[in-house]
Amino acid sequence: MNSNRNRYTYGLGTVGRDMVYTLISMYLMFYLTEILNLSTSVLWWVTAIILVARIFDAFNDPVMGLIVDNTHTRWGKFKPWILTGVVLSTILTLLLFADFGLKDTAFVIVFGITYVFWGISYTMNDISYWSMLPSLSQSQKEREKIGSIARICANIGLFLVVALVVPVTEGLGNLLGSAQKGYFAFAVILVCIMCAFQSITLLGVKESEEKRKERAEQTSLKELISIIFKNDQLLVAAVSMALFTIGYSTTTSFGLYYFKYVYGDEGMYSIFAVILGVSQITALSVFPIISKKYPRRTLYTLATGMVVSGYLIFFFAPTNTMLFIGIAGVILFIGQAVIQLMILMFLTDSVEYGEWKFKKRNDSITLSLQPFINKMGGAVASGITGAVVILSGMKEAETAADMTSEGLLILKIAMMILPLICIVVGFIIYRNKYILDEDMYEKIVREIDERKEADTGLKQ
Repeated sequence: MNSNRNRYTYGLGTVGRDMVYTLISMYLMFYLTEILNLSTSVLWWVTAIILVARIFDAFNDPVMGLIVDNTHTRWGKFKPWILTGVVLSTILTLLLFADFGLKDTAFVIVFGITYVFWGISYTMNDISYWSMLPSLSQSQKEREKIGSIARICANIGLFLVVALVVPVTEGLGNLLGSAQKGYFAFAVILVCIMCAFQSITLLGVKESEEKRKERAEQTSLKELISIIFKNDQLLVAAVSMALFTIGYSTTTSFGLYYFKYVYGDEGMYSIFAVILGVSQITALSVFPIISKKYPRRTLYTLATGMVVSGYLIFFFAPTNTMLFIGIAGVILFIGQAVIQLMILMFLTDSVEYGEWKFKKRNDSITLSLQPFINKMGGAVASGITGAVVILSGMKEAETAADMTSEGLLILKIAMMILPLICIVVGFIIYRNKYILDEDMYEKIVREIDERKEADTGLKQ
């Protein structure tokens, strides 16, 4: 198998995917509140729908993982679902940003149905995409390289949207005659990019025949819960990741609101996003080099220290200057980039831990916990964002001058202090409960290989 080819064709597949996901997860609420200017009563309904839909979709992830694990086709078990998911996600993304002229109850019903099915379609793609990662290599270092490239590509997609959403939607809106049409045109561009980059993964990634045969064993619905809850290391990684994701998603969801209603210059958001994007991508690029010198436990501790420092500087930074805000953002997002990658590796390594412990391999069910957690974290973040927009007075405000000191404090606590608490608690759980370090993992892989050799000898 060509490892270099797989590293890049796998990683590139997530560029456009994460662009679309960023548009939905971070800016759909902004689009609904600031562009469509929904009434407060409709906004409460929409917030509730997003929260409930994401929770439902999150619980659907392990079921989708079961379906993928039990899939067996001439193209493997991952690629058919990647293709199906990207096609449906394209259609439903455009429907979310289309203007059908609906109001009140009709709008709530159509939005709710479309949003729920968007989540299901994205799940098809997301589960099959990320659960392909463990099958590409059993080497921790090779996985770190593949994962680093994938996370770099994901962050390129994310921060391109963060940097471009304001100027591009405004430019397209001016050209087409309305801000709503500007957002719809932007969505069209992003889904086209998503389809192009997903094609690279579908056509470029090559899996070994040996791995195909190993994954042919079927898993029943009855076994689904036991696979997740009996794998103690998977659960520890999942809980740590969930707390981190709630914090990270909450912070990023408030980004555009912060620059509009606290800093007072919405246009600076794009510049800030570029700085953070470059910082995260740089951190992910050098991670495979640094990980050769330091154990993961040390790196996670240092990254968490950076996150804590970044949040505290951000909270106390003067709101009329970019200097301290920029410094805080760089420190914070470098730390977050490292934690994101490391937790993905913890989940990936728990595939072998589960195989070692239960003598059965379940790539997709295990990795389905990542999108499950991302969606649960996004659901909580969306709920917090929607509530804070209303309770802080942002819903009624036009500019930063309209915000009260109490409203600004509510926004800053929700954006910085609550996420900080979540991330620190997740780190404490990891430090006390996660035992799957480098030495333990090597022992597990060695024993799995010895077991397979013994089984092969018995069959002969």
